[in-house]
Amino acid sequence: MKTKAAVLYEPHKPFEIEELDLDGPKSGEVLIKFTAAGLCHSDLHLIDNDLVPRFPIVGGHEGAGIIEDVGPGVTKVKPGDHVVCSFIPNCGTCRYCATGRSSLCDMGATILDGALPDGSFRFHGGGNDYGGMCMLGTFSERATISQHSVVKVDESLPLETAVLVGCGVPTGWGTANYTGGVRAGDTVVVYGIGGIGINAVQGAAHAGAQNIIAVDPVAFKRETALKLGATHAFAGADEAMAKIVELTWGQMADQALVTVGTVDEEVITSAFNAVGKGGVVVVTGLANPEKLTVHVSGGILTLFEKTIKGSLFGSANPQYDIVRLLRLYQAGAIKLDELVTRRYTLEQVNEGYQDLRDGKNIRGVILHDAA
Repeated sequence: MKTKAAVLYEPHKPFEIEELDLDGPKSGEVLIKFTAAGLCHSDLHLIDNDLVPRFPIVGGHEGAGIIEDVGPGVTKVKPGDHVVCSFIPNCGTCRYCATGRSSLCDMGATILDGALPDGSFRFHGGGNDYGGMCMLGTFSERATISQHSVVKVDESLPLETAVLVGCGVPTGWGTANYTGGVRAGDTVVVYGIGGIGINAVQGAAHAGAQNIIAVDPVAFKRETALKLGATHAFAGADEAMAKIVELTWGQMADQALVTVGTVDEEVITSAFNAVGKGGVVVVTGLANPEKLTVHVSGGILTLFEKTIKGSLFGSANPQYDIVRLLRLYQAGAIKLDELVTRRYTLEQVNEGYQDLRDGKNIRGVILHDAA
């Protein structure tokens, strides 16, 4: 069959809209018709050459849609089911899945190659095989993907909103609640209020943090953070530091959550200095893996028993936490609709990412049937 998709052919170039050939599902695979796709910063890392995939690649790793067909051996879903995709596949049987750490599933080791678990591709065009970002390629009208990349959700949920829990919401929420271990009464500082940071704010608020300090240079992002749980918001780290000292009587923050779009040494240093004895710095934002961005005092790390730790998918478990967060949304305990700043057509994908670069969006969403 044919499918329209937004494709990257090389770094530092925009997405191109192409018509590709799409193979149907093989054993353990499903055919999905996407309703919506999220514009997440991680795809920008491909353009900026911070993450180097196998090109050409169909972009998009946040997706929600309806299953149209299934291959042999598929047991998780059936045609007609509504699903949210997890950008981290979860097999359920590897060492990490079996010990409750499915965000580290071994299947996720090759997500930048864009191939399915058997190493082959389902997108084709002009004699080339096309990968799908994170084994998905949600910037396509349809895709054939592994059943381990989908989570069935209730049909009453609006898929254009539920799509957000495929990456940004659980990553931010889990950064606070799981990796950071925020507890009632804690003081938390969040650096970067984008699609992940705003949900770190929501997660910290849900956990009962007493002080939640949001740091972002964009005024409307600070205002949004204050509406969704932050107690204070500042444009820069220095202003935030002074407030942390005041609020904690010099004891400093319990957690510093680094959720900026591109991590650098400056934000890591600010976060490390912002936490007190026994404090935790969680690094969720990405940077080029070849760049060394963590440079701190080993003496202070030891004497103050500080911790610096990474967080992938917020250390969440997709099959459980995607559904859990949607139930919290239905109950009014977290906000999702308020996160979407603007919706786009697939043809507007480059405009959407420019808006993200320009700080205009908390979250942008592509609607495949927008016309």
